[in-house]
Amino acid sequence: MRAQVLTNAGLGKLQALDVACAVPGPHQLRVRVLACGVCRTDLHVVDGELPRVTVPRIPGHEVVGVVDMLGPEVTAFAIGERIGVPWLGWTCGTCHSCQSGRENLCASARFTGYDHDGGYAEYAVADARFCVAIPDRYGDAEAAPLLCAGLIGYRAYRMAGPGAHIGIYGFGAAAHIVAQIALADGRQVSAFVAPGDEPARQFAQSTGTTWAGFSTDAPPYPLDAALIFAPVGALVPEALSRIVPGGTVVCAGIHMSDIPRFAYSLLWGERTVRSVANLTRQDATDFFAMAARVPIRISSHTYALADANAALSDLRSGRLCGAAVLVP
Repeated sequence: MRAQVLTNAGLGKLQALDVACAVPGPHQLRVRVLACGVCRTDLHVVDGELPRVTVPRIPGHEVVGVVDMLGPEVTAFAIGERIGVPWLGWTCGTCHSCQSGRENLCASARFTGYDHDGGYAEYAVADARFCVAIPDRYGDAEAAPLLCAGLIGYRAYRMAGPGAHIGIYGFGAAAHIVAQIALADGRQVSAFVAPGDEPARQFAQSTGTTWAGFSTDAPPYPLDAALIFAPVGALVPEALSRIVPGGTVVCAGIHMSDIPRFAYSLLWGERTVRSVANLTRQDATDFFAMAARVPIRISSHTYALADANAALSDLRSGRLCGAAVLVP
């Protein structure tokens, strides 16, 4: 099969190679990839910003594909079925985190496109127990970003609590999905983009947000909670300065630059700063049940598999509004 492969961690570029198609193990299946989203976590992997990346590695963890081969123990899916392969690819199932409903924190967890090969390829193998069915209402390129931008964004959104006014910092693939969910729930949404990034501000407005401005601007109302999707540590004290006492700032990225020192007064008043780490299978069940009911409009930009480096470059430079998706 043709694949885009990371051969040198931290180099920032992938190589187009012909590699052997893997055969699924007992609990695994193989999909013919129809689309694979390009996530900022992929960028962190390729740019060497995450630890323990082993090479060669095929990135990609927002995989939509058709099952073409099943391992002998797989009963949940059938040949020809369209499914999704998310970031969480395997957990031990026996540790305290797994047993307490927090498999996203399993110390032995393995992740798609990071610990094992992902979807920047014509075929991908995954543990069927961690794959998900995709609602029919979404096309392949629409569905791909739901598998991480949607899932991680949804977990972050639920951690924000029930407040009426939500702020979102960094308006890309995850944010434009979460904003629509929050608006459908009857909440007000303030969107914050990088100072001077007028296209991003207009993109945020196009999703129906209550207000859209720059990250240094004051929103029209104090925020009950803030979600930070941009990997910029300086946004943490900025967001703290905008939330009400008892409010929450949720850091939703797997990687973020260092948070600068800030005055205790920003945290005082029982404000909370917390992170989101990965996702659980229950998150996927809940999210896709919701996505089947609530029509989420996905802004996606498709690239040929051979143009994976161009997609990564566009994401790195901030040229994208919405999600990038590779289509083999």
